[in-house]
Amino acid sequence: MRAADERFWSKVVKGPRPGDCWFWTGAISDDGYGRFTLNRDGRTWAMGAHRFAYHLATGIWLDGMSQLMHRCDEPICVHAAADDSSHLAPGTHRENMLDRLKKMRHSNGSGLRYWGVGRAAQADRSRRLRDEILANGWNDERIAAIRFNHDPEAPTLF
Repeated sequence: MRAADERFWSKVVKGPRPGDCWFWTGAISDDGYGRFTLNRDGRTWAMGAHRFAYHLATGIWLDGMSQLMHRCDEPICVHAAADDSSHLAPGTHRENMLDRLKKMRHSNGSGLRYWGVGRAAQADRSRRLRDEILANGWNDERIAAIRFNHDPEAPTLF
């Protein structure tokens, strides 16, 4: 498992502040979530990078039906901890759907960040965020531009 831990952390970029996201810079699946390949019990399988991060932080393997919710709403965030600083928390499908509704990030929500954002667009956004971090490191303005879909080069009114 030690080699897997090292391989995993080599693909994570942590923000400079304690509450920042830790972004996955490895493979990203077609749903916009990070993917980590693991060799375990004589077989190779892919799992969500956030789920492996949660295992590393807590020692708990979540079964395939367990939900893991992102408090930060960033699919490529792997900021997992065994305390309240964690961006990841286990929950039920119902809790995840209620969280999604409350934050207006469902496909028919009125939240501008998520309105009409489909699976392919979410994957593209995650890949652009990953590629930006790999190319330029941690830059708050450029990361925010991708996360919140605004152009930092656009002129402002005031």
